[in-house]
Amino acid sequence: MVKPAAPLWLNYHHLHYFWMVAREGSIAAAARELHLGVPTISTQLKQLETSLGEKLFRRRGRGMELTEAGRVVQRYADEIFSIGRELVDSLQGRARDRPVEFRVGVADVMPKVIAHDLLQPALSLDDPIRLICREGHPDELLAALALHQLDLVLSDAPIPPGVEVRAYNHVLGECGIAIFAVGRTAQRLRKGFPGSLEGAPFLLPGARTVLRRTLEHWFDGLGVRPRVVGEFDDGALLKVFGQAGAGLFAAPAAAEQVVCRRYGVKRVGYVEGYTERFYAITGERRIQHPAVAAISEAARGSLFVEST
Repeated sequence: MVKPAAPLWLNYHHLHYFWMVAREGSIAAAARELHLGVPTISTQLKQLETSLGEKLFRRRGRGMELTEAGRVVQRYADEIFSIGRELVDSLQGRARDRPVEFRVGVADVMPKVIAHDLLQPALSLDDPIRLICREGHPDELLAALALHQLDLVLSDAPIPPGVEVRAYNHVLGECGIAIFAVGRTAQRLRKGFPGSLEGAPFLLPGARTVLRRTLEHWFDGLGVRPRVVGEFDDGALLKVFGQAGAGLFAAPAAAEQVVCRRYGVKRVGYVEGYTERFYAITGERRIQHPAVAAISEAARGSLFVEST
C-alpha cells in the first residue's frame, strides 16, 4: 500500500488520466488518446495513488491491470465522468429527449404480476423515463433507498420495526387473496370449499412472506390442514409448479385474470376475511417524484379499486 500524503482534495485531472489508462489498457495508449507524453501521465498517476494511499494498477505483461482498489476507483470515475457529460449535454440543450432514470427496488417476495401492473403507468408519462428495476431482500433495498441509489421500493410489507432508515410508507392499496389449481382439481375442490382443502396438496410461499403468514392464520382459523408439498421463495417458480398440477397455490385476487391466463389454472375460491396490502416506500414524506405519483394514482384508481 502506498503511504498517503496529507489529506488533499481529489484532483479530477489525475482521475481523468487514470480513467483513460483503465479504459485503454496502457499508459502509452492513453497518452496517444490524450495527446500527452507518457511521462506526464505516469507522473500524475503516481500522484493520484499517493493522494489516495492505494496502488491502482499492477503490471501485466506489456499492459496495466487494475488492482482491487483500482476497480473501485474506476467504478466511481465511470459515474463521475458520465454525470459530467450529462451536465454538458444538458447545458447545451442535447438532453431534452433523454429519458430520466427511474430506479425501483422490487422486494423479492412481491408478486411479479402486481409489480408489473404497478410500474406500468410510469412508462406512460409525457416525459419518458428509463425504468431500472432491482430485485432483492427488502432490507437491502431499503439500505439502497437510504443511500439514494433507488427512487422507490415496492413491497408487500411496510418498513419493519427497528430498521433505521429515513423512509416513508405509502399504501398503494389492498386486494383479496384467491386460491388456484389446474382445471379438474379446481372444479372438484370448489364443492365444499374451503373445507375441501383438508389434505389437498398445497404449494406455500416462503416463510418470510406476508402471504405465508396470512395463509397459516387462515388455515388455523378454519381448522383445515392442507398437505404441503412444496415451499418456494420464488413466486413465479411456485406458479409454474402449480401449472404442472403439483398443488394449489394462492395469489392476489387483483391478478386473477392474468394468473389464470398465463398459468392455465382456475380459481377455486377466495381467502375470506384476509387481504394483501402493497406499499410504495420512498425517501419522501409526501410523494413528489412524477413516476411515483403516477404509480400511486393508478393503483388507487384502477388496480385496487374494488378494495378501496
